[in-house]
Amino acid sequence: MADTYLTIEKPSEAVFREKMSKFLAFAHHAESADEAKAVIATYQKKYFDARHVCWAYMLGFDRTDFQSNDNGEPSGTAGKPILGQINSFGLTDVVIVVVRYFGGIKLGTSGLIAAYREAARMSIEEAEIVERKLMKRIEFTFPYLSMNDVMRLVKQTQPEIVSQQFDNACSMTLAVRADDYDSLTARLSDIDGVSML
Repeated sequence: MADTYLTIEKPSEAVFREKMSKFLAFAHHAESADEAKAVIATYQKKYFDARHVCWAYMLGFDRTDFQSNDNGEPSGTAGKPILGQINSFGLTDVVIVVVRYFGGIKLGTSGLIAAYREAARMSIEEAEIVERKLMKRIEFTFPYLSMNDVMRLVKQTQPEIVSQQFDNACSMTLAVRADDYDSLTARLSDIDGVSML
């Protein structure tokens, strides 16, 4: 369906060695730039003695929020290949950090690109890739008299009930798959007294 996306469930890591250089790769789930940058900062602090701490992240359902950083490596040799692996697996809401310990032998531009790409790929392959659904919220109020009609529709369509309050005036917040949002909103609007917030 059009409202699903792929991400990783929990952190994973991998180690790749090339001509005495050691590449430590870490993949994490992140849902915002702040979250991704916090992950990056953690590794920059932990591996402060490493020559390079390079990274890339991809965020959002439509995969338009992304950034990468070569952290001192020649331009385009680290961040871009890491981002390229996130793209080739079709992932989003993910940040990958690759820490390089230099082993004394230069790898050259193509060697660096290949090494960062491989380290990122290995960290993704160690991760559990999961399919998530894009959810949207529907908030509405309705009179107590319309309770049966509302609850019947909720039972039929089985959205996630985020919150509900039943009084003289009742209110409810539902989370539904993005693909189902329009039809459920329309069906709720057909019930007497329902008003969308």
